[in-house]
Amino acid sequence: MKRVMTLGQFIIEKQNDFPFAKGELSRLLRDIGIAAKIVNREVNKAGLVDILGDNGMTNVQGESQKKLDLYANEQFIAALSSGGECCIVASEESDEIVRIDSAVSKNAKYIVAIDPLDGSSNIDCNVAVGTIFSIYRRKSSEGPAQLADVLQKGVDQVAAGYVIYGSSTMMVYTTGKGVNGFTLDPSIGEFCLSHPDMKIPKDGTIYSINEGNYVHFPDGVKKYIKYCQVEDPSSSRPYTSRYIGSMVADIHRSIIKGGIFIYPTTSGAPNGKIRLVYECNPMAFIIEQAGGRASNGFERILDLEVNSLHQRSAVFIGSENMVLKAEEMMREFSLEESEKLKAS
Repeated sequence: MKRVMTLGQFIIEKQNDFPFAKGELSRLLRDIGIAAKIVNREVNKAGLVDILGDNGMTNVQGESQKKLDLYANEQFIAALSSGGECCIVASEESDEIVRIDSAVSKNAKYIVAIDPLDGSSNIDCNVAVGTIFSIYRRKSSEGPAQLADVLQKGVDQVAAGYVIYGSSTMMVYTTGKGVNGFTLDPSIGEFCLSHPDMKIPKDGTIYSINEGNYVHFPDGVKKYIKYCQVEDPSSSRPYTSRYIGSMVADIHRSIIKGGIFIYPTTSGAPNGKIRLVYECNPMAFIIEQAGGRASNGFERILDLEVNSLHQRSAVFIGSENMVLKAEEMMREFSLEESEKLKAS
C-alpha cells in the first residue's frame, strides 16, 4: 500500500534542512496550513451563508473588499498570532503592518507577508481563488520588529507558497529546496503530498493576460501577444489564451501544463498593478524553484528593491523559454518602458 504523507509529516521530515530554525519555521508553515483549512471550509459554503459580496469598504489599494477577504485576513492573522513564531504580518487587506505583541511572539524570528484571498472578484462566480504567502526572517535583533524588516528583497525569502481553493484544494510551497504540492483530503481533514518535486515545463502553449487592456499595453507586450497568435507549427503556435483573473489559478495552471502569466504596466498603472511584497515575490520564488522564470519584463523579480509595503510591479512569470521570449520583445520594442521603471 502506498504511504500517505501528510503536510505535517512532510514538514517534520524536512526540518533538518533548516538547522538554524529550531522548528519555528516548521510550526509556522503548519499554522498557515491550519488557517487555510478554515478558509477553505468557508469558501466551500460561501453560497449558503452571508459571506458573499462586498462589505462596503475598500482596502489600501482602493479595491472593494469582499466579506470573505476580511474573513480570510482575520483567520490567517489569528493563526499566526497564536503560534508564537511570527512578529509581523503584512497583508493586502491591512493599510499598515500588523504587529503581533503577544508574550509568545515578543522574540519571534519570522515575518509573514500575505494576500489572504487572491482573485476575490471571482468569489461570487464560484471560480477558483487562492491565498499567497511569503516568509522572511526578521533582520533587526533587538526591540520590536519594524517596517524595514518587511521591506526585504525577494531573494531573502526563506519560504513561500500558495493555497488554491478550486475543484480540489491544494497547498503548494517551497523553502528553497524545490516545490511540493499537497491536496486537502476532506475525509481526514489533512493536506496530503500529491505533487512531489513540482517542475514547470520549459515551454508551454498557453498565455494568460487580460487582453481587454490591449490598447493600454507597452509595445513589447503587444508584439508578444501577436507572436503568440501567429501560426507556426514548429513552435506549436498559435498558443491558447486562458485568463482566469486569479493569479494563483493562472500560475498554478502554468506550473502543471506550462505557460506564461503576464500583468504588464499600462497607461493607468505605470508601475504595474500586482503587489511586489505579497504577490510577485512569493510567486517568483515558487516559479524559480520549479525551474521557471519571473521578471518585470527587464529585471528579475527577486532582485527588485522593495521601498514600500504595497509597492506594485509588472510581472512576466512562467515557463522559462516563454518568459525569455517576452523579455526579448520588451527589450526590442519597449526600451522607454525600462527607463520609466528604473526612474520610478
